[in-house]
Amino acid sequence: MHELVGALRSYAWGSRTALAQLCGREVPSAHPEAELWFGAHPADPARVVLADGSRSLLDVVADDPERELGSVAPAFGDRLPFLLKILAAEEPLSLQAHPSAEQAAAGFAWENKAQVPIDSPMRNYRDDSHKPELVVALDRFEALAGFRSPLRTVELLRALDVPQLTPYADLLAAQPDSAGLRTLFTTWITLPQAALAALLPAVLDGCVRYLAAGKGTTTEFAGEARTALELAETYPGDAGVLAALLLNRLTLEPGQGLFLAAGNLHAYLRGVGVEIMANSDNVLRGGLTPKHVDVPELLRVLDFEPLDVPVVTADATGETVYRYPTPAHEFALSRYELAEGAAPVPIPHTGPAILLCTAGTVTLRQDGEQLRVRAGHAAWISAADAEVVVATATDGPAQVFAASVGSC
Repeated sequence: MHELVGALRSYAWGSRTALAQLCGREVPSAHPEAELWFGAHPADPARVVLADGSRSLLDVVADDPERELGSVAPAFGDRLPFLLKILAAEEPLSLQAHPSAEQAAAGFAWENKAQVPIDSPMRNYRDDSHKPELVVALDRFEALAGFRSPLRTVELLRALDVPQLTPYADLLAAQPDSAGLRTLFTTWITLPQAALAALLPAVLDGCVRYLAAGKGTTTEFAGEARTALELAETYPGDAGVLAALLLNRLTLEPGQGLFLAAGNLHAYLRGVGVEIMANSDNVLRGGLTPKHVDVPELLRVLDFEPLDVPVVTADATGETVYRYPTPAHEFALSRYELAEGAAPVPIPHTGPAILLCTAGTVTLRQDGEQLRVRAGHAAWISAADAEVVVATATDGPAQVFAASVGSC
């Protein structure tokens, strides 16, 4: 059991207050802080605090995978299979999807053969892994995720009452399935600039009229209309604003999760959450970003099957323990809600684990040793370590997330 120091990532969409406040640092921060990585990804590994200094978790695992990962090591190529993050979005993230395992392996091999530098901004595949992911809201968390039912989208397009949208609504109404969604999405995301410059303002005007008619809150598609306007303000003239009209818009309350498998188009809009994923940094972007956009590759990996809103509700497995069910083999995530002064709570593990405190302060005990962990900080538990007990919560109630390997 060792303290694990996360790697802070700064992106333009990040927050100057959320992560700094959570970690007890000065607010506002000097730069937007978007993600805090707790894992062993080569791009930015966390650091394990040892008696003689700190070492990269990547190096710690590589030096003795059998001890650190235990029996799961061979199944995942002697690599920690998951990456745990705290994500803080002040502005929308890019419209994006992640590849399947087969697509990632093929794309990574192709770009290697083409000698695209691993750190090139034009690179799509930075590793050979797929990237299923789960985000759990720490505060109100808003997102676009998965293609909405086509007939429901037809209702939205007609409700905006924009004549220029009529042929597109008719197209989808005539083919209300994944093929129709693929056709419409492809048409919009590849519109010539002149056509986009004519269509997008008309759509935004329709959103304004729609909200005004319903006084902004009572209309059926108010959230979708407001989101389109907000996206257009941040990314003017971007075809991703139109594409966003095809996606489910949802709001997670604290404790609720959102699971996304390969191929699901999504964009996180705002909020703070704990995110766990396969240990990968593969992202195919389609818009709403100044970063590299590769529409043909995105179209190759997208799943256009309509998706019911994939909200994950945690299963209570005890008075204080909540586990998030997902089909992912690479990771599992549980949440512990601890009252101040509550009885010690064991956190069992059979392989490697990361314990992340997101509220309050806890003291972890293991074989007579103690480690104090406060909000925004974490502990690394190797497979060889004994069971950890959360001995006490101080400074009020505490919340701890336990990340581990899923069922192989």
